[in-house]
Amino acid sequence: MGMLRAGLCPGLTQDVIQLLRSRGIKTVVDLVSADLEETAQKCGLSYKICLCVVANVAHGLQQNVLYIDSNGGLTAARILQLLQARTPDEEEQAGALQRIQVVHAFDIFQMLDVLQDFRGAVAQQVSDSSRTVKLVVVDSVTAVVSPLLGGQQREGLALMMQLAQELKTLARDLGVAVVVTNHMTRDRDSGKLKPALGRSWSFVPSTRIVLAIGEGAGAPGSQRTVCLTKSPRLPTGIQVTVDIGTWGTPEQSPVLQEDQI
Repeated sequence: MGMLRAGLCPGLTQDVIQLLRSRGIKTVVDLVSADLEETAQKCGLSYKICLCVVANVAHGLQQNVLYIDSNGGLTAARILQLLQARTPDEEEQAGALQRIQVVHAFDIFQMLDVLQDFRGAVAQQVSDSSRTVKLVVVDSVTAVVSPLLGGQQREGLALMMQLAQELKTLARDLGVAVVVTNHMTRDRDSGKLKPALGRSWSFVPSTRIVLAIGEGAGAPGSQRTVCLTKSPRLPTGIQVTVDIGTWGTPEQSPVLQEDQI
């Protein structure tokens, strides 16, 4: 029976392993047998941030979204739950769901194909502004890039930078907002957390937000610290604490709160 260990697969850090063990997932069999959506939700992985962004854009801004899922944990049920927390109107919920396009890409070649096809389709969307995609979410880039880095795989870095160029083209030339999730890893020497994929990737995002587990006695398991570490417009170091355990629940919805009053 294989025990989970850091580095067994992309994104499986020691911190993630500790979270999984706290939920009773200790072996590879436990992990593959678990409900990925439920496991990710309980562990508060970065996908939760992505889903909240997607729900806000699709419902609040009524804009179209392309969600590229490389982890396989996304479900329509969770998106619907977030939309239900924002509006009780089923027609509004259905309209928001129709604005969200989900594509799976489990290796970097599939992801490049998706992005290149999307870029080619933008010209056709110009004549139909109602279908123009305003947000592209990639969750996560680590899952498709990490297997290509290290060892003798010298083409990995070139492919990573090709992917970076595709994402930058969407943001810079086509005016599409791009949200990409990256995992955290620990520095071998200092033991401090740092973004995965090395220095080469650190120059890719224009804005970086680090989501960390809340620390200190009495901190709830769903508490996260959000810190702005890179930005072209705002001073870095801005930090807030959020409780992601209640995201998407009626208690967090102003619309439903007003209805209850």
